[in-house]
Amino acid sequence: MTQVHFTMTTEDIQSLIQQSVENDVSKKILTMVFNQLMEQERSDYINASDYERSEERVSYRNGYYERDFTTRVGTLELRVPRTRDGKFSPSVFERYQRNEKALLAAMLEMYISGVSTRKVTKIVEELCGKKISKSLVSTLTKELDETVAKWQYSSLTNECYPYLMVDVIYFKVREEERVISKSCHIAIGFSQEGNRKVLGFLIQNGESEESWSHFFEYLKTRNLQGVQMITSDAHKGLVASIKKSFTNVSWQRCQVHFLRNIFASIPKKDSVAFREQVKALFKFTDIDIARKTKEKIAETYIDDRKYKTACTILDEGFEDAFQYITSGGRNSRLRSTNLLERLNEELRRREKIVRIFPNVSSANRLIGALLMDQSKQWEYAARSYIKM
Repeated sequence: MTQVHFTMTTEDIQSLIQQSVENDVSKKILTMVFNQLMEQERSDYINASDYERSEERVSYRNGYYERDFTTRVGTLELRVPRTRDGKFSPSVFERYQRNEKALLAAMLEMYISGVSTRKVTKIVEELCGKKISKSLVSTLTKELDETVAKWQYSSLTNECYPYLMVDVIYFKVREEERVISKSCHIAIGFSQEGNRKVLGFLIQNGESEESWSHFFEYLKTRNLQGVQMITSDAHKGLVASIKKSFTNVSWQRCQVHFLRNIFASIPKKDSVAFREQVKALFKFTDIDIARKTKEKIAETYIDDRKYKTACTILDEGFEDAFQYITSGGRNSRLRSTNLLERLNEELRRREKIVRIFPNVSSANRLIGALLMDQSKQWEYAARSYIKM
Protein backbone atom coordinates (compact mmCIF):
# COMPACT_ATOMS: atom_id res chain seq x y z
CA MET A 1 0.00 0.00 0.00
CA THR A 2 1.23 3.49 -0.82
CA GLN A 3 2.16 5.57 2.23
CA VAL A 4 0.35 8.95 2.19
CA HIS A 5 2.48 11.70 3.65
CA PHE A 6 1.19 14.95 5.09
CA THR A 7 2.30 17.91 2.95
CA MET A 8 2.78 20.71 5.50
CA THR A 9 6.21 21.90 6.59
CA THR A 10 6.94 22.98 10.16
CA GLU A 11 7.26 26.57 8.94
CA ASP A 12 3.87 26.36 7.21
CA ILE A 13 2.14 25.06 10.33
CA GLN A 14 3.75 27.61 12.62
CA SER A 15 2.75 30.33 10.15
CA LEU A 16 -0.82 29.07 10.38
CA ILE A 17 -0.64 29.21 14.17
CA GLN A 18 0.79 32.75 14.04
CA GLN A 19 -2.11 33.86 11.84
CA SER A 20 -4.78 32.59 14.22
CA VAL A 21 -3.29 32.41 17.68
CA GLU A 22 -6.48 33.51 19.37
CA ASN A 23 -8.94 31.27 17.61
CA ASP A 24 -11.06 28.75 19.43
CA VAL A 25 -9.84 25.85 17.31
CA SER A 26 -6.36 26.01 18.85
CA LYS A 27 -7.85 26.38 22.33
CA LYS A 28 -10.06 23.32 21.83
CA ILE A 29 -7.13 21.30 20.52
CA LEU A 30 -4.85 22.25 23.38
CA THR A 31 -7.52 21.75 26.05
CA MET A 32 -8.24 18.24 24.80
CA VAL A 33 -4.54 17.43 24.54
CA PHE A 34 -3.79 18.62 28.09
CA ASN A 35 -6.72 16.76 29.61
CA GLN A 36 -5.83 13.53 27.83
CA LEU A 37 -2.14 13.75 28.67
CA MET A 38 -2.81 14.49 32.36
CA GLU A 39 -5.19 11.54 32.52
CA GLN A 40 -2.52 9.31 31.05
CA GLU A 41 0.10 10.72 33.41
CA ARG A 42 -2.11 9.98 36.44
CA SER A 43 -2.61 6.39 35.27
CA ASP A 44 1.15 6.00 34.96
CA TYR A 45 1.65 7.43 38.47
CA ILE A 46 -0.98 5.13 40.02
CA ASN A 47 0.43 2.24 38.02
CA ALA A 48 -3.05 0.92 37.28
CA SER A 49 -5.85 1.69 34.87
CA ASP A 50 -9.46 2.44 35.86
CA TYR A 51 -10.95 -0.21 38.19
CA GLU A 52 -7.90 -2.45 37.74
CA ARG A 53 -6.97 -4.69 40.68
CA SER A 54 -3.21 -4.61 41.00
CA GLU A 55 -0.70 -5.26 43.76
CA GLU A 56 1.55 -2.65 42.15
CA ARG A 57 -1.04 0.11 42.56
CA VAL A 58 0.45 3.19 44.27
CA SER A 59 -2.73 5.19 44.90
CA TYR A 60 -6.32 5.71 43.77
CA ARG A 61 -8.06 8.28 41.58
CA ASN A 62 -9.73 11.11 43.45
CA GLY A 63 -11.62 13.16 40.87
CA TYR A 64 -10.49 16.49 39.39
CA TYR A 65 -10.10 20.17 40.16
CA GLU A 66 -10.55 23.06 37.74
CA ARG A 67 -7.53 25.11 36.68
CA ASP A 68 -7.10 28.04 34.30
CA PHE A 69 -3.86 27.90 32.34
CA THR A 70 -2.70 30.81 30.17
CA THR A 71 -1.13 30.06 26.77
CA ARG A 72 -0.46 32.01 23.59
CA VAL A 73 -3.87 30.92 22.24
CA GLY A 74 -5.71 32.15 25.31
CA THR A 75 -6.70 30.83 28.73
CA LEU A 76 -7.55 27.14 28.87
CA GLU A 77 -10.09 25.75 31.35
CA LEU A 78 -8.61 22.41 32.38
CA ARG A 79 -9.68 19.44 34.54
CA VAL A 80 -6.60 18.45 36.52
CA PRO A 81 -6.66 14.86 37.89
CA ARG A 82 -6.08 14.16 41.63
CA THR A 83 -5.05 11.11 43.61
CA ARG A 84 -6.04 10.10 47.15
CA ASP A 85 -2.49 10.37 48.48
CA GLY A 86 -2.33 13.99 47.24
CA LYS A 87 1.17 13.50 45.86
CA PHE A 88 0.40 13.44 42.14
CA SER A 89 1.30 16.59 40.21
CA PRO A 90 1.15 16.72 36.37
CA SER A 91 4.42 17.69 34.72
CA VAL A 92 2.85 18.84 31.46
CA PHE A 93 2.57 22.49 32.51
CA GLU A 94 6.27 22.98 33.07
CA ARG A 95 7.22 21.00 30.00
CA TYR A 96 4.68 22.87 27.85
CA GLN A 97 6.05 26.29 28.75
CA ARG A 98 9.51 25.25 27.53
CA ASN A 99 8.25 24.24 24.09
CA GLU A 100 4.97 26.06 23.53
CA LYS A 101 5.26 27.11 19.90
CA ALA A 102 6.49 23.74 18.66
CA LEU A 103 3.75 21.92 20.54
CA LEU A 104 1.05 24.14 19.03
CA ALA A 105 2.41 23.46 15.56
CA ALA A 106 2.49 19.72 16.17
CA MET A 107 -1.01 19.66 17.60
CA LEU A 108 -2.36 21.55 14.61
CA GLU A 109 -0.69 19.09 12.27
CA MET A 110 -2.26 16.21 14.19
CA TYR A 111 -5.61 18.00 14.10
CA ILE A 112 -5.52 18.37 10.32
CA SER A 113 -4.03 15.01 9.40
CA GLY A 114 -5.54 12.78 12.07
CA VAL A 115 -2.42 10.63 12.14
CA SER A 116 0.55 10.27 14.45
CA THR A 117 3.55 11.73 12.63
CA ARG A 118 7.17 11.71 13.77
CA LYS A 119 6.94 15.44 14.48
CA VAL A 120 3.91 14.99 16.72
CA THR A 121 5.57 12.12 18.54
CA LYS A 122 8.76 14.09 19.18
CA ILE A 123 6.99 17.16 20.54
CA VAL A 124 4.59 15.26 22.78
CA GLU A 125 7.51 13.24 24.09
CA GLU A 126 9.04 16.57 25.13
CA LEU A 127 5.76 17.47 26.79
CA CYS A 128 5.04 14.35 28.81
CA GLY A 129 8.23 12.30 28.58
CA LYS A 130 6.56 9.55 26.55
CA LYS A 131 5.80 8.79 22.94
CA ILE A 132 2.28 9.57 21.84
CA SER A 133 0.17 6.47 21.31
CA LYS A 134 -2.06 5.75 18.35
CA SER A 135 -4.99 5.44 20.72
CA LEU A 136 -4.40 8.95 22.08
CA VAL A 137 -4.27 10.42 18.56
CA SER A 138 -7.43 8.50 17.72
CA THR A 139 -9.18 9.77 20.86
CA LEU A 140 -8.19 13.39 20.22
CA THR A 141 -9.16 13.27 16.56
CA LYS A 142 -12.51 11.72 17.46
CA GLU A 143 -13.23 14.46 20.01
CA LEU A 144 -12.25 17.18 17.56
CA ASP A 145 -14.39 15.67 14.80
CA GLU A 146 -17.31 15.50 17.20
CA THR A 147 -16.88 19.19 18.04
CA VAL A 148 -17.07 20.16 14.36
CA ALA A 149 -19.95 17.76 13.64
CA LYS A 150 -21.96 19.07 16.58
CA TRP A 151 -21.70 22.59 15.16
CA GLN A 152 -22.17 21.49 11.55
CA TYR A 153 -25.46 19.75 12.32
CA SER A 154 -26.74 21.98 15.11
CA SER A 155 -30.36 23.12 15.04
CA LEU A 156 -31.27 26.46 13.43
CA THR A 157 -34.66 26.52 15.15
CA ASN A 158 -34.06 29.47 17.48
CA GLU A 159 -33.52 32.09 14.77
CA CYS A 160 -34.98 33.15 11.42
CA TYR A 161 -32.65 34.02 8.55
CA PRO A 162 -34.45 36.16 5.94
CA TYR A 163 -31.37 36.42 3.74
CA LEU A 164 -28.91 33.76 2.61
CA MET A 165 -25.66 33.91 0.65
CA VAL A 166 -24.32 30.70 -0.91
CA ASP A 167 -21.24 29.66 -2.86
CA VAL A 168 -18.82 26.78 -3.51
CA ILE A 169 -15.08 26.41 -3.01
CA TYR A 170 -12.93 23.61 -4.44
CA PHE A 171 -9.91 21.83 -2.93
CA LYS A 172 -7.82 18.70 -3.48
CA VAL A 173 -8.09 15.45 -1.53
CA ARG A 174 -6.32 12.09 -1.70
CA GLU A 175 -8.80 9.30 -2.29
CA GLU A 176 -7.85 5.72 -3.12
CA GLU A 177 -4.31 6.79 -4.02
CA ARG A 178 -5.60 9.48 -6.41
CA VAL A 179 -5.67 13.25 -5.99
CA ILE A 180 -9.17 14.48 -6.83
CA SER A 181 -11.14 17.72 -6.59
CA LYS A 182 -13.94 18.10 -4.04
CA SER A 183 -16.50 20.87 -3.63
CA CYS A 184 -17.51 22.55 -0.39
CA HIS A 185 -20.96 24.16 -0.41
CA ILE A 186 -21.20 27.02 2.11
CA ALA A 187 -24.12 29.17 3.33
CA ILE A 188 -24.09 32.42 5.28
CA GLY A 189 -27.31 33.62 6.90
CA PHE A 190 -28.41 37.08 8.02
CA SER A 191 -30.72 37.17 11.03
CA GLN A 192 -33.69 39.45 11.67
CA GLU A 193 -31.32 41.63 13.70
CA GLY A 194 -28.93 41.93 10.74
CA ASN A 195 -26.24 39.70 12.21
CA ARG A 196 -24.32 37.28 10.00
CA LYS A 197 -23.63 33.63 10.71
CA VAL A 198 -22.13 30.67 8.87
CA LEU A 199 -25.16 28.38 8.70
CA GLY A 200 -23.44 25.30 7.40
CA PHE A 201 -21.22 23.54 4.89
CA LEU A 202 -21.09 20.19 3.10
CA ILE A 203 -18.26 18.57 1.19
CA GLN A 204 -19.52 16.97 -2.01
CA ASN A 205 -18.26 15.65 -5.36
CA GLY A 206 -19.07 18.70 -7.49
CA GLU A 207 -21.52 21.51 -8.18
CA SER A 208 -24.82 20.59 -9.81
CA GLU A 209 -28.54 21.02 -9.29
CA GLU A 210 -28.52 17.73 -7.37
CA SER A 211 -25.65 18.75 -5.07
CA TRP A 212 -27.26 22.11 -4.31
CA SER A 213 -30.62 20.47 -3.62
CA HIS A 214 -28.89 18.10 -1.21
CA PHE A 215 -27.21 21.06 0.50
CA PHE A 216 -30.47 23.01 0.85
CA GLU A 217 -32.21 19.91 2.20
CA TYR A 218 -29.40 19.62 4.79
CA LEU A 219 -30.13 23.21 5.92
CA LYS A 220 -33.88 22.63 5.99
CA THR A 221 -33.59 19.45 8.06
CA ARG A 222 -31.85 21.62 10.67
CA ASN A 223 -34.98 23.81 10.65
CA LEU A 224 -33.80 26.72 8.53
CA GLN A 225 -36.78 29.06 8.35
CA GLY A 226 -37.97 32.50 7.28
CA VAL A 227 -35.90 32.74 4.09
CA GLN A 228 -36.96 35.62 1.82
CA MET A 229 -34.01 36.09 -0.54
CA ILE A 230 -30.88 34.18 -1.59
CA THR A 231 -27.80 35.82 -3.13
CA SER A 232 -25.54 33.76 -5.40
CA ASP A 233 -23.87 33.61 -8.78
CA ALA A 234 -25.84 32.41 -11.82
CA HIS A 235 -24.70 28.77 -11.93
CA LYS A 236 -27.59 27.03 -13.72
CA GLY A 237 -27.80 24.11 -11.31
CA LEU A 238 -27.76 26.42 -8.31
CA VAL A 239 -30.47 28.72 -9.66
CA ALA A 240 -32.67 25.77 -10.63
CA SER A 241 -32.24 24.26 -7.15
CA ILE A 242 -33.14 27.54 -5.43
CA LYS A 243 -36.38 27.73 -7.40
CA LYS A 244 -37.30 24.13 -6.50
CA SER A 245 -36.13 24.14 -2.88
CA PHE A 246 -37.50 27.53 -1.82
CA THR A 247 -40.97 28.65 -2.89
CA ASN A 248 -41.87 32.36 -2.68
CA VAL A 249 -38.19 33.25 -2.22
CA SER A 250 -36.40 35.84 -4.37
CA TRP A 251 -33.07 35.19 -6.03
CA GLN A 252 -30.52 38.02 -6.01
CA ARG A 253 -28.00 37.55 -8.81
CA CYS A 254 -24.56 38.62 -7.64
CA GLN A 255 -23.92 41.98 -9.31
CA VAL A 256 -20.15 41.50 -9.36
CA HIS A 257 -20.44 38.25 -11.31
CA PHE A 258 -23.16 39.79 -13.50
CA LEU A 259 -20.95 42.72 -14.48
CA ARG A 260 -18.17 40.31 -15.40
CA ASN A 261 -20.59 38.39 -17.62
CA ILE A 262 -21.65 41.59 -19.40
CA PHE A 263 -18.14 42.95 -19.91
CA ALA A 264 -16.82 39.56 -21.07
CA SER A 265 -19.03 39.87 -24.17
CA ILE A 266 -17.55 43.18 -25.40
CA PRO A 267 -14.09 44.11 -26.70
CA LYS A 268 -11.77 45.86 -24.26
CA LYS A 269 -10.77 48.44 -26.83
CA ASP A 270 -12.94 51.56 -27.27
CA SER A 271 -15.59 50.44 -24.78
CA VAL A 272 -14.91 52.79 -21.87
CA ALA A 273 -18.12 54.82 -22.28
CA PHE A 274 -20.33 51.72 -22.28
CA ARG A 275 -18.54 50.25 -19.27
CA GLU A 276 -18.89 53.45 -17.24
CA GLN A 277 -22.60 53.78 -17.99
CA VAL A 278 -23.28 50.17 -16.96
CA LYS A 279 -21.24 50.57 -13.75
CA ALA A 280 -23.19 53.75 -12.91
CA LEU A 281 -26.45 51.84 -13.47
CA PHE A 282 -25.61 49.41 -10.67
CA LYS A 283 -25.12 52.24 -8.18
CA PHE A 284 -28.80 53.23 -8.25
CA THR A 285 -30.94 52.12 -5.30
CA ASP A 286 -34.21 53.36 -6.81
CA ILE A 287 -35.55 50.55 -8.99
CA ASP A 288 -37.57 52.87 -11.27
CA ILE A 289 -34.55 55.05 -12.02
CA ALA A 290 -32.44 51.95 -12.58
CA ARG A 291 -34.97 50.55 -15.07
CA LYS A 292 -35.16 53.81 -17.03
CA THR A 293 -31.35 54.02 -17.12
CA LYS A 294 -31.12 50.46 -18.38
CA GLU A 295 -33.56 51.26 -21.20
CA LYS A 296 -31.51 54.31 -22.22
CA ILE A 297 -28.34 52.21 -22.38
CA ALA A 298 -30.16 49.66 -24.56
CA GLU A 299 -31.48 52.35 -26.91
CA THR A 300 -27.99 53.79 -27.30
CA TYR A 301 -26.05 50.58 -27.93
CA ILE A 302 -28.43 47.82 -29.11
CA ASP A 303 -27.85 48.52 -32.82
CA ASP A 304 -24.07 48.39 -32.43
CA ARG A 305 -22.93 44.82 -33.20
CA LYS A 306 -20.19 44.76 -30.60
CA TYR A 307 -22.64 45.68 -27.79
CA LYS A 308 -25.69 43.69 -28.94
CA THR A 309 -24.87 40.60 -26.85
CA ALA A 310 -24.01 42.70 -23.80
CA CYS A 311 -27.32 44.56 -24.03
CA THR A 312 -29.19 41.26 -24.26
CA ILE A 313 -27.38 39.87 -21.19
CA LEU A 314 -28.10 43.09 -19.28
CA ASP A 315 -31.78 43.05 -20.18
CA GLU A 316 -32.32 39.37 -19.37
CA GLY A 317 -30.54 39.47 -16.01
CA PHE A 318 -31.47 42.98 -14.86
CA GLU A 319 -34.44 42.21 -12.61
CA ASP A 320 -32.64 39.35 -10.83
CA ALA A 321 -29.66 41.63 -10.18
CA PHE A 322 -31.84 44.22 -8.41
CA GLN A 323 -33.88 42.00 -6.11
CA TYR A 324 -31.98 43.38 -3.12
CA ILE A 325 -33.95 46.61 -3.65
CA THR A 326 -37.38 45.04 -3.99
CA SER A 327 -36.91 42.07 -1.62
CA GLY A 328 -33.77 42.80 0.37
CA GLY A 329 -34.65 46.04 2.11
CA ARG A 330 -32.20 48.00 -0.08
CA ASN A 331 -29.27 46.46 1.79
CA SER A 332 -26.39 47.01 -0.61
CA ARG A 333 -24.30 44.36 1.15
CA LEU A 334 -26.77 41.76 -0.13
CA ARG A 335 -26.35 42.63 -3.80
CA SER A 336 -23.22 40.51 -4.24
CA THR A 337 -21.49 37.51 -2.70
CA ASN A 338 -18.43 39.59 -1.76
CA LEU A 339 -18.67 38.63 1.92
CA LEU A 340 -18.66 34.94 1.08
CA GLU A 341 -15.91 35.45 -1.52
CA ARG A 342 -13.70 36.97 1.20
CA LEU A 343 -14.44 34.02 3.47
CA ASN A 344 -13.54 31.65 0.64
CA GLU A 345 -10.27 33.54 0.12
CA GLU A 346 -9.40 32.93 3.77
CA LEU A 347 -10.20 29.23 3.38
CA ARG A 348 -8.14 29.16 0.21
CA ARG A 349 -5.19 30.77 1.99
CA ARG A 350 -5.24 28.02 4.62
CA GLU A 351 -5.89 25.32 2.01
CA LYS A 352 -2.81 26.41 0.03
CA ILE A 353 -0.68 25.72 3.11
CA VAL A 354 -2.12 22.21 3.37
CA ARG A 355 -1.98 21.75 -0.45
CA ILE A 356 -3.60 18.31 -0.52
CA PHE A 357 -5.81 16.96 2.26
CA PRO A 358 -4.95 13.35 3.18
CA ASN A 359 -8.66 12.45 3.18
CA VAL A 360 -12.15 13.96 3.23
CA SER A 361 -12.35 13.73 7.02
CA SER A 362 -9.30 15.95 7.43
CA ALA A 363 -10.78 18.50 5.01
CA ASN A 364 -14.07 18.51 6.90
CA ARG A 365 -12.14 18.90 10.16
CA LEU A 366 -10.10 21.94 9.13
CA ILE A 367 -12.69 23.72 6.97
CA GLY A 368 -15.36 23.14 9.60
CA ALA A 369 -13.16 24.46 12.38
CA LEU A 370 -12.25 27.60 10.41
CA LEU A 371 -15.88 28.30 9.51
CA MET A 372 -16.96 27.67 13.10
CA ASP A 373 -14.41 30.18 14.38
CA GLN A 374 -15.33 32.80 11.79
CA SER A 375 -19.00 32.47 12.67
CA LYS A 376 -18.19 32.93 16.35
CA GLN A 377 -16.17 36.09 15.59
CA TRP A 378 -19.17 37.50 13.72
CA GLU A 379 -21.41 36.57 16.64
CA TYR A 380 -19.43 38.85 18.96
CA ALA A 381 -19.22 41.77 16.51
CA ALA A 382 -20.05 45.13 18.06
CA ARG A 383 -22.48 46.12 15.29
CA SER A 384 -24.90 44.30 13.01
CA TYR A 385 -23.69 43.68 9.47
CA ILE A 386 -26.81 44.95 7.69
CA LYS A 387 -29.61 47.31 8.71
CA MET A 388 -33.00 45.66 9.04
